[in-house]
Amino acid sequence: MGRIILRLDRVMADRKMSLNELSERVGVANVNLSKLKNGHISAIRFSTLTAICEALHCQPGDILEYAPDAPAEEAEAPQ
Repeated sequence: MGRIILRLDRVMADRKMSLNELSERVGVANVNLSKLKNGHISAIRFSTLTAICEALHCQPGDILEYAPDAPAEEAEAPQ
């Protein structure tokens, strides 16, 4: 199974927005946004994602990226 990579830190840097400013604009606690930014979450509400996208003027795909697992042959290949 693949995984989702969070790129919130990159988008925030591109927009020159601090975690504190994003927290104020979105209405989500600083600690929760920090967990999101660092990838320490397993779920996100659509309402939170919508608010983040509105604050950063971006699309969900700018923040979330899907990374498939490597095929079994590549994972088991000798190095």
